[in-house]
Amino acid sequence: MNNGQEQFLSFILERVQAEKVEEAKVLLAENFKKLAEGNLTQDDIMQFIPRMIALLKPEKLAEVQTVAMQFAENFKDLLPDNKLG
Repeated sequence: MNNGQEQFLSFILERVQAEKVEEAKVLLAENFKKLAEGNLTQDDIMQFIPRMIALLKPEKLAEVQTVAMQFAENFKDLLPDNKLG
């Protein structure tokens, strides 16, 4: 996991419901691994989003969405074009 991913992980975990932190860690780790291996697909992302939203504190959703979009913009070059759908 690179520094940007670690910062994103920390940011997200601070905004996840307390009883859902471990589930969020696993979900994020799976997606970071796929990203690093070049195997993260648009379908993976579309499955990730609702699962992660369900783990967040409701009052933190808008804040997380804004930061997640910035994170995605920074890492879009790592996604193979043929996997973007």
